Order: sequence, then C-alpha cells, then structure tokens
Amino acid sequence: MLDYLIAAMSPLNILLALLGVAAGTIIGSIPGLTATMAVAVLVPVTFAMSPDSALILLGAIYTGAIYGGAYAAILLNTPGTPSAIGTTFDGYPMAKKGDGDLAVSVACLSSLVGGMVGALALLLLAPPLAEAALAFGPVEYFWLAVFGLSLIAALSTGDFLKGLIGAGLGILIAMIGISETSAEVRFTFGSNTLLGGIETVSALIGLYCVPVLMELVARPERHLEQPEQSRGFRLPEAVAIMLREKVNLLRSSVIGTLVGALPGAGGSIAGLVAYSEARRTGRGEPAYGQGNPGGIVATESANNATVGGGFIPTLVLGIPGTPPDAVILGALLVQGVRTGPTLFSEGSSIVYTFIFGLFLATLLMLPVGLLIGRFAYRAIVQAPKAGLVPVVAFMTVIGSFAIRNSLADVGVMVVLGMIGWLATRRGFSVSPIVLGLILGRIAEEAFVQSWTIGDAMGNVAGQFFGRPLSMVIIALTLLSFIYPFMPRIRQIVTRQTPLEIAERVTASPAAIARDLVGIGVMAAVAATALVQSASLNPEAAVFPRTIAIAMLVFCALAALNAVVTRHVVEDRSDGSTPRRLAVPVAMAVGVMLVPVLGFACAGIVMGLALMVCAEHERRSAGSWALLAGGVAAIILAFTLGFREILSVPLPGGRLF
Repeated sequence: MLDYLIAAMSPLNILLALLGVAAGTIIGSIPGLTATMAVAVLVPVTFAMSPDSALILLGAIYTGAIYGGAYAAILLNTPGTPSAIGTTFDGYPMAKKGDGDLAVSVACLSSLVGGMVGALALLLLAPPLAEAALAFGPVEYFWLAVFGLSLIAALSTGDFLKGLIGAGLGILIAMIGISETSAEVRFTFGSNTLLGGIETVSALIGLYCVPVLMELVARPERHLEQPEQSRGFRLPEAVAIMLREKVNLLRSSVIGTLVGALPGAGGSIAGLVAYSEARRTGRGEPAYGQGNPGGIVATESANNATVGGGFIPTLVLGIPGTPPDAVILGALLVQGVRTGPTLFSEGSSIVYTFIFGLFLATLLMLPVGLLIGRFAYRAIVQAPKAGLVPVVAFMTVIGSFAIRNSLADVGVMVVLGMIGWLATRRGFSVSPIVLGLILGRIAEEAFVQSWTIGDAMGNVAGQFFGRPLSMVIIALTLLSFIYPFMPRIRQIVTRQTPLEIAERVTASPAAIARDLVGIGVMAAVAATALVQSASLNPEAAVFPRTIAIAMLVFCALAALNAVVTRHVVEDRSDGSTPRRLAVPVAMAVGVMLVPVLGFACAGIVMGLALMVCAEHERRSAGSWALLAGGVAAIILAFTLGFREILSVPLPGGRLF
C-alpha cells in the first residue's frame, strides 16, 4: 500500500489532481454543465496517459464538478449540477441573509468529509458493498424514489396538498416523450421537439433560475446582502458548524456512499435522501428550508460521497454507479483496462494508486474550493444587478444548449421557467415539481418492472410489500412523511389550538378565486394526461394514469380546503410585473434570433435587453457604454470558451 501511495503522490499526479479539481469545480459551477459533461469533454486528454494517472485526473474532475454545483445553488438558487438540488433549500436563504461566504465554506468542508468517506469505503469495503448493491431490485429502486418524494412534506411551503399536486405535475412532465418501458410515444401532442422528452438539467435551470431572474429585475434591491467588511473564508465558524452537525455529517456521508454504490442512483437521490433524514432529525433554529446550515452539510457530504461510492460497482462489477462513472468506464476500456472482480488483484497497482489519488484530489478540493468559492461570492455580491442578470441569463441559455446541442431545450427551459414562476405565485412550490421531475422516470421504470414481475408470479402485493429491504424503506418513507406533522398531531391529541391556525388570516374572496383557478389549471393538466393515457398500451399508461388520478383527488381536496378553511397560500410579493415578464420574453427572442444572428450576437442582443430591464437607477451615457461593453465581453468569452475549449458546436447565423 505504501508503494501505491508513493506512486499517487508523484509530482505529475499531484499536478493532474490539482488541475482536475480546479477544472471540474469551474465547469460544475456553471448551470447546465454537469459532472458528466465535465468528465466527458476532458476524456480525450487522458488517452496518452498511463491508466492510473488518467483515472486520477478523471476522478479529480468528477470530484470538483460535484462540489462546484454548490456555488450556483447557494449564490443563484440554481443547482449547478442535479446533485446540488438540496443545497438550494438552505444555501440560498443563507446567502440572502448575508452568509453566502459561510455557506460556501460549509459546503466545501462537507464535500471534503463526504469525499473522504466515499474514498475510504472504496479502499476498504468495495467488494462487499458491490455485492450488497446487487440486492437492490426494481421494487427497492421504486421505494427509494418514493422515499425521495417524501421530502415533499418538508418542502411544501405552507400547503402540503399543493406540494403533492406539484410533485404530480413534475412526474407527468417527466413522462413526456418515448416511454422507457414500452417505447411508446406519450404526451407530445404531435410535436417532434418533445419526442426526446424533457431534458432534466434544462428543466431544473428553467424552474429554479428563470423565476429568480424575474424577481431580480422586479425590484431595485440588491441580489444578495453585501457584508459591511470582508470576513474571509469564515473557517472557524464553518468548523464549529461541522462539529455541531457531526452526526448529520457522518450519516449523510454514509447515505451518499451507499446510494452511490447503487447502479444508476446518482448524487441527486443521495442528496435528497440525506436532506430528508437531516430535516427529520434536525433541531435548532433557523428551521430547515430557511437557512439552516445543516441542510448544506447533509446534501454536500452525501453527493460528494457518491463519487467514491459510485466507483465501487464500476470497478468491482463493471456496472457504472453514476453517469460520470459510465464515461470513466469507457475511458478505461480505451486504455485496455478490464474492470471486474479480478481487477483488485490483477490490476492492483492501477486501482490502489487511483484510490489514493482520489484521497489526494479530495484534500486538494479544500484550498481550491475555498479560493474559487471566495472569488465567486465576491463577484456575485459586488456585481451590479444590470450586469449580473444578463450574464446569468446567458449562462443558463448556453448551458441548456450544451447538454444536447439543441435550441429546443433552451426553449423548453424558458417555458418551464415561466411555468415555475406562475406556480410559485399561486402557492405551488417549485421544489416538489423538481422532485417529481427527477424521480419520475426512475419510479416509473422500477414500478413497471416490479409490477410485471409480480404479475408473472401471481403476487403483485407480495412483490411490492413482501421483501424485507422494501419494508425498511417503506417504514422510513412513512416516517419522513409523518414527521413534519408531528407537532400538529401532538396538539390535536392534547386538544390544543395549533398556533398557525390561531394566527391564520381569512383570505378574501378574490384570493380564494385566484387559488381555485390555479388548482383548476392543475386539475386540467391531470385530466388531459388521464385522457391521453387511454390510448396508450397498459405498460406505458399505468404509471401516468395513476399519477393523474392522484392529482385529481389532491386537487379536489385542495379546492375543498380553500373553500372551507378560507386559507390560501400564495405569493403576492411586490415589484414590477412588466419587468418580470420581460425576462422570459427577452430570452425567448434571443433564442429565436440565433438562426439569424448566430449564438454570440443573439446572446449579446438578449443581454443588452435584460441589462436595460434590470437597471432601476439613472446612469450616464459613459456608464451605460462601460456596462454594455462588459456584458458583451463576458458573453463573447463564454461563447469562445464553450466552442473552443469544451467543443460545443454553437450554431452560426445567416448574417454572422
């Protein structure tokens, strides 16, 4: 082992680990550029390297990209990678309060610990954990997805029924396109654009980031509260939080390792499951979802632990644990390395050198992550809103395009952003919609497979409820659903009047009417899905039909609740509605101009329009010219970087 450690600590491998972590962190921080893309675009660089050095570089890129997603999640309320979804729940509220620097440091330390736990499991427990992962069948994956959906109880801001309706909407959106279980086309309404389904990362960017941009331009206040003086990395405070959250930190790291070892599960599920458990057992103020650093600790430690956990089935079984692992597995095959149970004995020099290199990359993530995070925090806090909005909007556009090189994905991103904003105004939180979107296809595929197996055995109920591992997950799911309501249940048992009911304000007839309209729109979506499902074959129809019926029931209950209790949850925040609507309009016009002007010029036109929309103060002509030049220069720099460095084929136009 000492020989492998010395080999991993060679100057070349240290340099590769440092460069890989830095590159991965930067790429992962850009909305739309996932860890999979970060690894994929840099794979060709490794072909001339030795297998162990190539693995160290790819592992370092993967590690950095998973952590880099936290920057956008904390500072822009947009998960840079899908695994950072849970980081937005508490990271952005902390940043809004002026603690964005502390949130970034907490994320970095949590990622460090999670990455070390995952790498340690890879070093010591790879073969037994790989065998345990094989015990998970389709029904366990289904209940694991349902367990992730149990987080709805925690994320439904004031209205649990609306949270369930939102999750149903997200699941139905995930059903659009070709069914993975029967290859039948569903819910495309004759559109060829929707045949490939809704791209998940583009949808996440739209649902999270576009509403944030719309709210940014609506009011003159700054995006984030600027501290009166520079406070550095705030490491002592971050370390104190780590010590206070030590149980949460270790539990979440173990969850991330175990979920990462499940082929195909990935960091998004690990982060959501860890967050759900942290919130269920969490204490203290502020509450989870309102800026509790424990939420960042749970998500970031779990999603970084999936790096080491995901390599367990990849190296031991030759089955990729996560999408980036699939890319790395392909790179290994090009190198002539054959994964499998004998790799740890016959190729021990490669495997153990890589594992120690993974430890090295994780340790290097601390200084690299803190330095880049400090720069990102200061840049976003100090940037004028009229410069921040167009740059972030262009990042979302180019990031959405780069995933599948499709302008249609950018259009879907803008449309979903508008839907997300409208849903938020009517009291439907975006987070349950995102949960349904992420977990919908996973749940459907596992559900149909389990149903088919149970039907063939003549025991469907036994298939879903007769396996010990499934029963454990079901028990945890029920606990996660019920736990947020325990204070109210306790008050009912003791016959006390719940405080929130005592202080509840009766809604006006106009507010109740607006609420009923919003619920009616959701019911119409569910009814349309139900009608469309009638023409599908049973395998393609069973899951969306079930979700549509459940949505209709929840809509009826929500409408009855609004009429009877006269209590409405909605967002009536002030600000300029025309400015808000100008954001998706400008982005849509920018997308339509791409075939004419080319990507860069269309992006500059969009950016200048958003710059004017976001400015609430008077500027001199020279100040406008300087700001416009800066926005245009940044857009051009991003365009060249994506085209020349990341090899993204950005389209040209008829004029340019």
